[in-house]
Amino acid sequence: MSDTTERTTRVPDEGPIEQLSEEERRTRRWERRRSAARSARRVLARSGLQGTIRGRLASLDAAGEVYDLDESVDVYGNGVVEALERKVAGLLGTEAAAFFPTGTMAQQVALRCWAGRSGNPAVALHALGHPEVHERDAFSRVSGLRPVQLTGEPRQPTAQEVRDCPEPFGALMLELPLRDAGYLLPSWEELNELVEAARERDAVVHFDGARLWESTVHFGRPLDEIAGLADSVYVSFYKSLDGFGGAALAGPATLVEEAKTWRHRYGGQVFQQFPTALSALLGLERELPRLPEYVRHARVVAAALREALAEAGLPWSRVHPEVPHTNEFQVWLPYDADVVAEAAIRTAEETGTLLFGRAWDGTVPGLARTEVDVRASGLEWSAEDVRAAVADFVVRLREEAGRVHG
Repeated sequence: MSDTTERTTRVPDEGPIEQLSEEERRTRRWERRRSAARSARRVLARSGLQGTIRGRLASLDAAGEVYDLDESVDVYGNGVVEALERKVAGLLGTEAAAFFPTGTMAQQVALRCWAGRSGNPAVALHALGHPEVHERDAFSRVSGLRPVQLTGEPRQPTAQEVRDCPEPFGALMLELPLRDAGYLLPSWEELNELVEAARERDAVVHFDGARLWESTVHFGRPLDEIAGLADSVYVSFYKSLDGFGGAALAGPATLVEEAKTWRHRYGGQVFQQFPTALSALLGLERELPRLPEYVRHARVVAAALREALAEAGLPWSRVHPEVPHTNEFQVWLPYDADVVAEAAIRTAEETGTLLFGRAWDGTVPGLARTEVDVRASGLEWSAEDVRAAVADFVVRLREEAGRVHG
């Protein structure tokens, strides 16, 4: 489930929504939700995805605080890009790091390099991992890798599952946190056991750490200690840090040097990337220090949501996990996704408060699932504010359910 799966083709506003195709309905709802997010007085998170081109360009006005803007522009990965790579390597405690235009490319390259060194192209990973769900079989179709699924359960894999895997694998890939299971992390002890189990199998360990930045509160450890458990780590610059895009692969200098060769072969040696690199440096400067605060407040928001939904008298509801591991978590409701999505957007349009700002997944009929993200704007919400927003939302949810089923 992702906002980016909803089409952004312009759909005329006239005409009843019932007369539109499914794709047109999704597009119209995406536009309404984006408009509601821009105009809402209160939101739990504001991200660049909801902004305008003018606003995103304006966000670089402060770039002089993180890099000398009188330096020459980057050409094929030097200058500001190299500065960003050094910054990431220092934060994660690795010998080196390489900038990539996408995380999909970064992880394929990393695991391809490890496969070449180990002689084994099999990668053990979770069935809900990003490469299995969101990358159109890129591992096998592009990079000659062979995914081996450890489990499909909506939880992190266990060390015993790693030990019991019925075939050899060259690398263990762990997504931290596991987004599609509810942004779940193992405990620190469980993570160490997973890594040790992989070592027992003579496998390297790679962290899909797109949102690893958010994990320090749950683990109670600094970033470099967490990353130090793995042989290589990928991190994203736009998911947690609100950069324009981009990713980094961090690890041993020899691996990173080889990865840069493959980056060129994969078409990732982009001519100039200074806007993206500058936005990443700003994210590391401004957002990274605040992520622990977002995580702690997400727990306040989640508790208030859970209590208010239960008190509202709905058949049932679920906040998952009950105590969020990061500043993002899931909410489940017993209604069709279209009904809940319309109620959420109406609430924002009519009250100026956007409680649920992301798309609703309706893969299972009669069940709707969304994700809640708490960032700087969410820190202004008290538990009582959350309760009031839930009350407004439930009124419209019942109205929409009655309209559809009445």
